[in-house]
Amino acid sequence: MRHRAAFSRRQLALAVTMALGQISLAHADNTDKQLAEVTVQSQGSSSSVPDNLPATSSSMSADKIAQTVNVVSTEDTVKYLPDVQVRRRYIGDQNSIIATRTSGQTSSARALLYADDILLSNLLGNSYAYPPRWNLVGPDEISQVNAIYGPFSAEYPGNSIGSVIVLTTRMPEKFEAHVSTTLFDESFSQYNTTQHFTGSKNEVMLGSREDKLAWMIEAGHLDSLGHPASYAANPNKYSGASTGTAVSGAVSDTDPYGNKRMIVGSTSAEHSIQDNANLKLSYDLTPTLKLNYTLGDWQNNSTVAVNSYLRDANGNPVYGGIVNSGGQKYNLGSAFQPSTRQQEHLMHALSFKTSTDGSWDWQGAVSIYDFSKDLQRSASAGLTGAGTITDLAGTGWQTVDLKGDWRPGGSLASEHQLRFGYHYDHYVLNSHSYATSDWQSGSQGSQTNAFVGNTRLNAVFAQDTWRLHPGTQLIIGGRYEWWDAYGGATTTGQNSYYDPSRSQQFFSPKAAMVFDLSDKWTLRTAYGRGYRTPTVAELFQGSVTGSNTIINNNPNLKAEQANTGEITATRQLNGGTLRLTAFREEISNALLSQTNTSVTPNVTNIQNIDRVRTNGLEIAYEQNDIGVRGLDFSGNITYAKSEILANSNNPASVGNPFPGIPQWRATAVLSYRQNDKLSYSLAARYSSFQTSDVNNTVINTDVYGANSAYFIMDTRISYKLSRQFTVAMGMDNLNNYKSYAYHPMPQRTTYAQLKFDY
Repeated sequence: MRHRAAFSRRQLALAVTMALGQISLAHADNTDKQLAEVTVQSQGSSSSVPDNLPATSSSMSADKIAQTVNVVSTEDTVKYLPDVQVRRRYIGDQNSIIATRTSGQTSSARALLYADDILLSNLLGNSYAYPPRWNLVGPDEISQVNAIYGPFSAEYPGNSIGSVIVLTTRMPEKFEAHVSTTLFDESFSQYNTTQHFTGSKNEVMLGSREDKLAWMIEAGHLDSLGHPASYAANPNKYSGASTGTAVSGAVSDTDPYGNKRMIVGSTSAEHSIQDNANLKLSYDLTPTLKLNYTLGDWQNNSTVAVNSYLRDANGNPVYGGIVNSGGQKYNLGSAFQPSTRQQEHLMHALSFKTSTDGSWDWQGAVSIYDFSKDLQRSASAGLTGAGTITDLAGTGWQTVDLKGDWRPGGSLASEHQLRFGYHYDHYVLNSHSYATSDWQSGSQGSQTNAFVGNTRLNAVFAQDTWRLHPGTQLIIGGRYEWWDAYGGATTTGQNSYYDPSRSQQFFSPKAAMVFDLSDKWTLRTAYGRGYRTPTVAELFQGSVTGSNTIINNNPNLKAEQANTGEITATRQLNGGTLRLTAFREEISNALLSQTNTSVTPNVTNIQNIDRVRTNGLEIAYEQNDIGVRGLDFSGNITYAKSEILANSNNPASVGNPFPGIPQWRATAVLSYRQNDKLSYSLAARYSSFQTSDVNNTVINTDVYGANSAYFIMDTRISYKLSRQFTVAMGMDNLNNYKSYAYHPMPQRTTYAQLKFDY
C-alpha cells in the first residue's frame, strides 16, 4: 500500500572515544576558579550541567550542531555525542530511546534526559515504547547538549547507570524570531517495498525580554511518512478443507536464526502528524533569583498502515483468510493489523534558581506530565471489522527536585563546596483496553484487559567537594532512596489480580579523585553505585488466567544494582583535547526479558539476571583548525566487552554477552567553515553487531529481526544567503547502509532547509 506525503575481572579491554563538541574537564590548580567542569558555552547561556561533576562528560554547542547535524527533531542534536545512540527508526518515530556504552537499545530506563533542571524521561517502562519526551524542547531553544556517563553523581537517580543527557536551553535578551522549513525524503527499499517516504517540519520561535520578564514561544508542525517498521512473516500453515485463495507475491529470506522465512507484507508504516507548542517564561524576582515556568503541549494524530504483498489472480491485494502460495496453504489470521492513534500530552514545570555565587545558592523544580488524551484503535485482523481500543488517559508522572549549594569560603573559589538536595517522583500507569465491533469507528465494548499501578521514589543526596591541596580534588557523596510500588492490578477479561504494595530502601555511595598532573594532563578516578528500580510496566503489565494466577509480568522484581568505576586521563592540546577512559560496570539483578528454563513449562517474561559485567576503554579526541583555519575534527571509538556471569533462571546463557551492547562503537565528525557564510561537514557513525537475546542465538546478523552492525555516513552544507536567511542541504546515510535495530533503520535520507533568523 502506498502511503501519502511523509563492549574479565583481570582484564580491561582497550577502546577509543573521540568526543564530539567540548570535553568537560575538572581544574583545581587555579584558586581563583570554581571547582567545576569547564565547558564552553554558546549564545550567552550558562550550562545546566552541575558544578564539581565527578563524572566524565562531553558536550556540543548549538553553533556546532547547526554546522554539522541535520536536525529535524530534538533527538537529532545528540546523535554525534560519544557513546550515545538514539534508536529512531524513521522521522516522527515515538520510540526514540537512548542507548549508551553499557546499555542497549531497549533499556530506556537506564538513561535520563533533562531539559535544564526538568526531567523528561518516561520511566513508566523499560523498552522501546517508553522514550523520553524530546518534543517538549525545540531545537532552536538549545544552547548546548551534554552527555554525563555513569552513576557517579549523587544528585541523579540510579537510572543514570547508562548516562544522563542534559539539554541546556536559553532565554532571549532582546526580541528574536526564528522560522524554519525542513523537507526530507527517504529512499527506501526492502523486500517488495520500494518507495520514497517524505515529509516536512515547520517551526517558529518568538521571544523577547522586557525588563525583568523574558518570554519564548516555540511551535512546530511535523508531517511525516515513515517506512514500514515491521513485516508480516510466516503465517500459520493451514491443513483444513478450504482450498484457499491462490496468491503470488510472497518473498522468501533467511531469518536471524538461520531459518527460512516467508514475508507476506509490510506493517507498521506510520503517517504521523505531530504538533507541539511550548511557552517559557522567566522572571527575575531579584538580581540573583530567577523564576521559570514552562507549559508544553504535544499532539499526535497517526495512522499505521499495512501493505500485503500477496495478490490474487486478478491482481488484488489479499489481507486475510486462507491463501494458497506455491502449493502450501496458510491462514493469514492477524498478520495485518492497521491502527490509528490520537494523543495529547501536557507538561507544566515551575523552577527557581539563585545565582549569588556566594556562600549559599538554591534551586528547585516541580513538573507534572499528563497523558490527557492517548487513544489507540487497532484492527484484530485485516483492514476492516472488529478490533481493540486502548486508552492511556490518566497515565503520567510528577517530579520534585530541591537542591542547595554551600561554599564555606564564601565564593566559587571556596576550597570546600557541598551540594545537597531532595528528589521525588511518582509514575502512574493507567492502561485499559476494550473490544469494539469496528476498529475504525465502533463504540467501546467490554474491557479486555487493564494494567494499573504506581511507583514512587523519595531520595536525599549530598556531595562534598574538597580541594585537598593545589591540583587535587576529592569528591565524595551518597544518595539514600525510599522506593515503593502500590496500587498494582492486572485484569484480563473478568479476571483480576491485585498486587500487594511493596517498598525498599537503597544507599548509593559515590567517590571521585581529580589530579592535575601538569598544566596539560588531568587524571580522574571515580566510583559510583546506582539502583535502577523496576518500572510500573515491568511490575504490572501482563495478563491473568481464570484462576487469578498472574503470568507474564512479575510484581516481585528486584532493583538493578550497578557498581561502576572508571579512570580517565585527559590531555589539553593546542586547540583540542584528548581523553582516555577505562570503565567497568557490574550489575546485579539486571532486568531483561528472557526465558526461564529452570521451570517447566518454560516462562518468558521480564526477569532478574543475577550478574552482568561490562569492561571497556575509550579514547576521545577533538581538534580545531587542523592545518587550516576552520577545519575541525571530533570523534570517538569505544570497545566494550559485556558478559553474563550468573543467571540462575537460564544457566546456559552464562558466558554470553549481554544483549544490546556492541563490542565496537565509533563516531567521527569533520567540519570546515570556509568563511562566515559557508560551512561543510562529513560525519560517520559505526557500531558492531549487538546480540538480541541472552542465549546469543542470532547467526544471521544483517537482516530484519536482528540488531545489526551499521556504518553510516552523513553530510551537510550550510550557506548564509544574507543576514537573516540560511539555506542548508544534507544527507543522512549517504552510503545507504541497510541496518536493523530489529526493525529496519533509516536508509538514505535527503534534507533541504530554509531558515530565517532575526
